[in-house]
Amino acid sequence: MMRFLRLLTMARLLLAQDTMLPPGFFTDAPWRVRVARRIFTFMAPRFRDDERGHKLSDRIRRLGPTYIKLGQFLATRPDIIGPAMAHDLTFLQDQLPPFSDKQVRRILAAELDHPDAVISKLSEPIAAASVAQVHQAIHAETGEKLAVKILRPGVEARLAAELALLARLAAFAEKYFPVTRRLRPVDSIETLARAVNGETDLRMEAAALSEMGENIADMKDFRVPQVYWEASGQRVLTMQWIDGVKASDIKALRKAGHELSHLAVRLLQIFLTLVLRDGFFHADMHQGNLLIAEDGTIIAIDLGICGRLDNDSRRFLAQILHGFITRDYKKLAEVHIEAGYVPDHHDVYEFAQALRSVGEPIRDRDADDISMGRVLAQLFQITEQFDMKTQPQLLLLQKTMVTVEGVARSYDPKVNIWDASEELVGDWLRKSIGPQAVLKDMADNAGRTLRMVQRLPDTLEELERGARALQERPQETAPPRSDRVARLIGLSALGLAAATILYRFL
Repeated sequence: MMRFLRLLTMARLLLAQDTMLPPGFFTDAPWRVRVARRIFTFMAPRFRDDERGHKLSDRIRRLGPTYIKLGQFLATRPDIIGPAMAHDLTFLQDQLPPFSDKQVRRILAAELDHPDAVISKLSEPIAAASVAQVHQAIHAETGEKLAVKILRPGVEARLAAELALLARLAAFAEKYFPVTRRLRPVDSIETLARAVNGETDLRMEAAALSEMGENIADMKDFRVPQVYWEASGQRVLTMQWIDGVKASDIKALRKAGHELSHLAVRLLQIFLTLVLRDGFFHADMHQGNLLIAEDGTIIAIDLGICGRLDNDSRRFLAQILHGFITRDYKKLAEVHIEAGYVPDHHDVYEFAQALRSVGEPIRDRDADDISMGRVLAQLFQITEQFDMKTQPQLLLLQKTMVTVEGVARSYDPKVNIWDASEELVGDWLRKSIGPQAVLKDMADNAGRTLRMVQRLPDTLEELERGARALQERPQETAPPRSDRVARLIGLSALGLAAATILYRFL
């Protein structure tokens, strides 16, 4: 009950601040909506402009790490919640109270066999976030600067309890409100839970840093810290220290001479490269998790939450983006149906028309002239009209795309997302569906085909044994006719021959 009250408390806190309401709410919104908002936020505190950031963040911070994560996400969307509220919520990103030095020492001793062999001159916390805090240190042998990340005591239990509450609410909604089943809230919460739980085992983050470091070795404008495995464990992660300006410090970035409009475009392109080329991406790219180096390199410093996409999902995503970029709404509709995102009983032309009604009004317009609230509302209506179900495997991608777009717009409110992604998406599509890609898919599948061919003799023997067993059973359980069994064996032999020919062709 207390956790449910925390959830309601956060909703009331946010809705009580007038800065979160769309322009004209008190004059244009239906009177029932205005009355409902007043009733729901009755007695909730409304903070003054000069104190709202700290006080609101303090209140949310007390609710727990899950609500801090929600606040961090909202901070990246000034176009939805307003610039004032978005600015206020940036206090949640890396300015939380640290835990004690005594607890730090206890965790280091418990996690590492010989912490002093690598970690020396451990500093006071330089950043404290919802799940962990970071210290600077010196490598005991090489003298290199290190960043040591340590989990907050008890954070695993709190995250598990809060996610369990959200799971129960999702199950309740699916059971008693059939309209929510299309959104698949239970599956969506399970997907988020798997991602967030990855943050509580820093060995998984270390593995993610290592993998992404290998993937981006050829990229000059994006990097991640190197991992020191000998000084890392479940609750401790030791990394290379990288100097840079916080991505949230716009004034410092301008002072350092960075061209913010170029930075916005590069950030979008880097994210799309990770998604489309590698299928493995940073899924928590808010300003608190990014640094900008002196030469303009973007540095990701927290890979606690990562996402993956298989080849088919990447191909569908690229085709969807390309459809919007080229205004090919029929192709866009066909991709949605082919991918299974829209049931195939819907008319492709009607769906294409609905997509055009979304895409055309925002094409060729400055980003700051577009009401994302209205766009999202229209998209939600369309998804309901065409029975589109939530795709849990795409949930992290959708959330991160929104986050990255929000960060890019904080640098350049007029950034053109379509122009920034057009060349990259087109190049990737040509490589992924062209002749070379087809040959690669055939080569990749050759091994699988061979394994199937090798298993077919055993499968045929099992079918023959099964046929004999069925013929020998008592007559009261009408056995299948022997000619049917023969045809089944014959078809299996035909399949063996076809698979053998296919393998030789490959």
